[in-house]
Amino acid sequence: MQASTEPRKEKTDHIFSGNILILWAYDVGEDINVQKIEEIPEIVKVPLQLPKHFKQYNVPLAIERPHPHASSSCISSKLHSFGAISLIYKIPFRDTLENLRVNCNQLAHKYQHQSALDAKSIYKQIEPFIVQPKFFQTSASYVIIQVDPQPNVLDLTQLQKEYGTTIASTLRFETEILSEFQKNEILDSAIGYFRGSLIVIDVDAAFVYEEDYDDIIDLFEFANIQQLELRFFDRLLDQQINTIYERKETNLSWGAYLPFFGTFFSDPVGQLRKLKADISVITERLESSIKIAGEPYYSEIHNLLAEKLDLKNWHDGIDRKLRIVEDVQTVFQQKIDTTREDLFSVLIIILIFVELMFGILSYLKG
Repeated sequence: MQASTEPRKEKTDHIFSGNILILWAYDVGEDINVQKIEEIPEIVKVPLQLPKHFKQYNVPLAIERPHPHASSSCISSKLHSFGAISLIYKIPFRDTLENLRVNCNQLAHKYQHQSALDAKSIYKQIEPFIVQPKFFQTSASYVIIQVDPQPNVLDLTQLQKEYGTTIASTLRFETEILSEFQKNEILDSAIGYFRGSLIVIDVDAAFVYEEDYDDIIDLFEFANIQQLELRFFDRLLDQQINTIYERKETNLSWGAYLPFFGTFFSDPVGQLRKLKADISVITERLESSIKIAGEPYYSEIHNLLAEKLDLKNWHDGIDRKLRIVEDVQTVFQQKIDTTREDLFSVLIIILIFVELMFGILSYLKG
């Protein structure tokens, strides 16, 4: 019998079970005094057990959301000392992947609104312990579609062949079917560790075909927070550079040129230097918060997340803008140094002139 040459259609009626996890992170200020918050009895702390590849010196504070709250889907709310609040929502499902594809975008929008409400309630509770509080300047989100494996019913080859197009469209939040090229580009980056497991990571969402996924979620949350902070700093530097380009920066006050007393006046040089130091410290803290040497699977996931979230380009962009800020610092400092030298020269000339006048007057009187 001759095999059929017609393209195989994807199935749409198979029922899958699992969870949709929606990760949200909000920047709420320059710094959060986590130690002080831990002492407040009104804030309920939650035990937190991070995987071994997370360093303990930068552990976030897990808390309960303030009561009352409308949603019970939030399984995690954390405070990060560098000024961020992160939330994770878990929504169980039992449905076809086709229906999931159609409804996923709507569900993500629903929890976008919910996360903003929850983060705002937390922000109000901890606002006195935030340095330069502001809700919010930047946010970041990521969606994880976790599906329970069905090894006795569906192997990985069947899953990718029969549902690959639906999975790819879902990860792009598209209600239409993607092209074969786009589908292959998304699915070609799939990885897995145990037999029968599969992880497909894309720009805004990931498909996780595993049952034991808790440690993986922590990696996704960490990468999402990295992107949040990088986007925040990129925006902050853009604002600073635009101010300089548009000549909105006020001239240095005369007091800034005086030695010793200059620090008591408005100092754009010092402000730029502080901005650069803050960015350098926090980005270094984020990069050193996780150690996955000797963990090839987690390392592969983290590297793929960094690639999909474009973290390297965010880093490079910030470095370029920091160099511009450094150049501006140099210009300001040279201006101050030159003016101070001129001021000293004028003072010396005045002193010499005064001394000369006193000498002349003394000579005439004598």
